[in-house]
Amino acid sequence: MDDINKFCEILKKRSAEHAEAMNRVHDLPGIMASILRQELDSMVRAIYLLTIRDLKERKRLIAQTLAGEIWTVPTGKGKQRKVTDKDMVELSNKLKGWTLSVYKFGCAFIHFSSSHDYSISNPFDSLPPSEQSDILEHLRYYHGGPHSDHPSFNEIAEFFPRVFEKIAGNLECYINSLESNGVENVA
Repeated sequence: MDDINKFCEILKKRSAEHAEAMNRVHDLPGIMASILRQELDSMVRAIYLLTIRDLKERKRLIAQTLAGEIWTVPTGKGKQRKVTDKDMVELSNKLKGWTLSVYKFGCAFIHFSSSHDYSISNPFDSLPPSEQSDILEHLRYYHGGPHSDHPSFNEIAEFFPRVFEKIAGNLECYINSLESNGVENVA
Protein backbone atom coordinates (compact mmCIF):
# COMPACT_ATOMS: atom_id res chain seq x y z
CA MET A 1 0.00 0.00 0.00
CA ASP A 2 1.44 3.40 -0.93
CA ASP A 3 1.61 6.37 1.43
CA ILE A 4 -1.49 8.09 0.00
CA ASN A 5 -3.60 4.99 0.58
CA LYS A 6 -2.15 4.51 4.09
CA PHE A 7 -2.96 8.14 4.91
CA CYS A 8 -6.50 7.77 3.55
CA GLU A 9 -7.03 4.57 5.55
CA ILE A 10 -6.05 6.44 8.71
CA LEU A 11 -8.56 9.19 7.85
CA LYS A 12 -11.26 6.56 7.25
CA LYS A 13 -10.53 4.75 10.52
CA ARG A 14 -10.54 8.01 12.47
CA SER A 15 -13.86 9.02 10.90
CA ALA A 16 -15.42 5.61 11.61
CA GLU A 17 -14.33 5.89 15.24
CA HIS A 18 -15.82 9.38 15.45
CA ALA A 19 -19.11 8.06 14.03
CA GLU A 20 -19.19 5.30 16.63
CA ALA A 21 -18.41 7.79 19.38
CA MET A 22 -21.18 10.16 18.22
CA ASN A 23 -23.65 7.28 18.50
CA ARG A 24 -22.50 6.48 22.02
CA VAL A 25 -22.36 10.01 23.46
CA HIS A 26 -25.63 11.39 22.10
CA ASP A 27 -26.48 12.82 25.53
CA LEU A 28 -23.09 14.51 26.10
CA PRO A 29 -23.12 17.65 23.93
CA GLY A 30 -19.68 18.90 25.01
CA ILE A 31 -18.12 15.62 23.91
CA MET A 32 -20.12 15.69 20.66
CA ALA A 33 -18.78 19.21 19.94
CA SER A 34 -15.20 18.03 20.46
CA ILE A 35 -15.78 15.07 18.13
CA LEU A 36 -17.15 17.47 15.50
CA ARG A 37 -13.98 19.52 15.83
CA GLN A 38 -11.81 16.42 15.40
CA GLU A 39 -13.73 15.33 12.29
CA LEU A 40 -13.41 18.85 10.92
CA ASP A 41 -9.66 18.65 11.59
CA SER A 42 -9.48 15.62 9.29
CA MET A 43 -11.56 17.40 6.65
CA VAL A 44 -9.46 20.57 6.57
CA ARG A 45 -6.29 18.47 6.24
CA ALA A 46 -7.77 16.60 3.29
CA ILE A 47 -8.88 19.88 1.68
CA TYR A 48 -5.45 21.40 2.24
CA LEU A 49 -3.78 18.44 0.53
CA LEU A 50 -6.24 18.59 -2.37
CA THR A 51 -5.27 22.21 -3.06
CA ILE A 52 -1.67 21.14 -3.68
CA ARG A 53 -1.39 20.50 -7.41
CA ASP A 54 2.19 19.19 -7.18
CA LEU A 55 1.56 15.54 -6.31
CA LYS A 56 5.18 15.08 -5.23
CA GLU A 57 4.71 17.85 -2.63
CA ARG A 58 1.40 16.33 -1.52
CA LYS A 59 3.08 12.97 -1.06
CA ARG A 60 5.89 14.62 0.92
CA LEU A 61 3.38 16.09 3.40
CA ILE A 62 1.60 12.75 3.68
CA ALA A 63 4.95 11.04 4.33
CA GLN A 64 5.57 13.57 7.12
CA THR A 65 2.30 12.52 8.76
CA LEU A 66 3.16 8.84 8.49
CA ALA A 67 6.60 9.54 10.00
CA GLY A 68 4.98 11.39 12.93
CA GLU A 69 6.35 14.73 11.77
CA ILE A 70 4.69 18.14 11.58
CA TRP A 71 3.85 19.40 8.10
CA THR A 72 6.26 21.97 6.73
CA VAL A 73 6.30 23.91 3.48
CA PRO A 74 9.11 25.81 1.79
CA THR A 75 9.25 29.57 2.21
CA GLY A 76 10.33 32.04 -0.45
CA LYS A 77 13.75 32.13 1.23
CA GLY A 78 14.31 28.38 0.90
CA LYS A 79 13.58 27.57 4.52
CA GLN A 80 10.75 25.43 5.92
CA ARG A 81 7.83 26.74 7.93
CA LYS A 82 5.25 24.79 9.88
CA VAL A 83 1.79 24.42 8.34
CA THR A 84 -0.55 25.54 11.11
CA ASP A 85 -4.15 24.61 11.84
CA LYS A 86 -4.91 28.26 11.14
CA ASP A 87 -3.41 27.95 7.63
CA MET A 88 -5.53 24.90 6.86
CA VAL A 89 -8.75 26.24 8.38
CA GLU A 90 -8.45 29.59 6.62
CA LEU A 91 -7.83 27.91 3.27
CA SER A 92 -10.78 25.58 3.82
CA ASN A 93 -12.94 28.52 4.89
CA LYS A 94 -12.11 30.35 1.63
CA LEU A 95 -13.28 27.31 -0.30
CA LYS A 96 -16.24 26.24 1.83
CA GLY A 97 -17.23 29.40 3.73
CA TRP A 98 -18.22 27.91 7.09
CA THR A 99 -15.36 25.86 8.50
CA LEU A 100 -13.72 28.63 10.52
CA SER A 101 -16.75 29.27 12.73
CA VAL A 102 -17.41 25.58 13.37
CA TYR A 103 -13.71 24.95 14.01
CA LYS A 104 -13.47 27.78 16.56
CA PHE A 105 -16.66 26.68 18.30
CA GLY A 106 -15.34 23.11 18.49
CA CYS A 107 -12.00 24.30 19.87
CA ALA A 108 -13.81 25.60 22.92
CA PHE A 109 -14.60 21.95 23.72
CA ILE A 110 -11.21 20.50 22.84
CA HIS A 111 -9.38 22.87 25.18
CA PHE A 112 -10.54 23.36 28.73
CA SER A 113 -12.57 26.54 28.87
CA SER A 114 -15.66 28.13 30.37
CA SER A 115 -17.61 26.53 27.52
CA HIS A 116 -17.60 23.30 29.50
CA ASP A 117 -19.96 24.99 31.95
CA TYR A 118 -22.71 24.90 29.32
CA SER A 119 -25.31 23.83 31.89
CA ILE A 120 -24.94 27.29 33.49
CA SER A 121 -24.08 29.58 30.56
CA ASN A 122 -24.49 29.19 26.81
CA PRO A 123 -21.08 29.01 25.07
CA PHE A 124 -22.76 30.08 21.84
CA ASP A 125 -23.48 33.48 23.43
CA SER A 126 -19.76 34.05 23.97
CA LEU A 127 -19.05 33.94 20.23
CA PRO A 128 -18.80 37.18 18.28
CA PRO A 129 -22.09 38.03 16.51
CA SER A 130 -20.56 37.34 13.08
CA GLU A 131 -19.59 33.81 14.12
CA GLN A 132 -22.99 33.18 15.67
CA SER A 133 -24.55 34.33 12.42
CA ASP A 134 -22.27 32.06 10.35
CA ILE A 135 -23.11 29.03 12.47
CA LEU A 136 -26.84 29.75 12.47
CA GLU A 137 -26.80 30.29 8.71
CA HIS A 138 -25.03 26.97 8.23
CA LEU A 139 -27.36 25.10 10.58
CA ARG A 140 -30.42 26.56 8.90
CA TYR A 141 -29.25 26.07 5.32
CA TYR A 142 -27.99 22.50 5.71
CA HIS A 143 -29.96 21.19 8.68
CA GLY A 144 -33.25 23.14 8.99
CA GLY A 145 -32.69 25.13 12.15
CA PRO A 146 -32.61 26.31 14.84
CA HIS A 147 -35.29 28.89 14.27
CA SER A 148 -34.38 31.16 17.17
CA ASP A 149 -31.71 33.83 16.66
CA HIS A 150 -30.60 33.17 20.26
CA PRO A 151 -30.75 29.38 20.64
CA SER A 152 -29.80 27.60 23.82
CA PHE A 153 -26.80 25.31 23.77
CA ASN A 154 -29.16 22.31 23.93
CA GLU A 155 -31.03 23.59 20.86
CA ILE A 156 -27.76 23.80 18.95
CA ALA A 157 -26.57 20.45 20.27
CA GLU A 158 -29.64 18.77 18.74
CA PHE A 159 -28.04 19.43 15.36
CA PHE A 160 -24.60 18.00 16.21
CA PRO A 161 -25.33 14.50 14.82
CA ARG A 162 -26.51 15.97 11.50
CA VAL A 163 -23.54 18.33 11.35
CA PHE A 164 -21.27 15.35 11.97
CA GLU A 165 -22.91 13.38 9.16
CA LYS A 166 -22.41 16.32 6.78
CA ILE A 167 -18.75 16.75 7.70
CA ALA A 168 -18.12 12.99 7.54
CA GLY A 169 -19.84 12.77 4.15
CA ASN A 170 -17.75 15.63 2.80
CA LEU A 171 -14.61 14.04 4.25
CA GLU A 172 -15.42 10.79 2.49
CA CYS A 173 -15.61 12.65 -0.85
CA TYR A 174 -12.29 14.37 -0.17
CA ILE A 175 -10.67 11.07 0.75
CA ASN A 176 -11.90 9.60 -2.55
CA SER A 177 -10.38 12.58 -4.36
CA LEU A 178 -7.07 12.11 -2.55
CA GLU A 179 -7.05 8.43 -3.51
CA SER A 180 -7.53 9.37 -7.17
CA ASN A 181 -5.01 12.25 -7.04
CA GLY A 182 -7.73 14.86 -7.43
CA VAL A 183 -7.25 18.60 -7.01
CA GLU A 184 -9.47 21.16 -5.26
CA ASN A 185 -9.51 24.52 -7.02
CA VAL A 186 -8.59 27.53 -4.94
CA ALA A 187 -10.52 30.65 -5.95
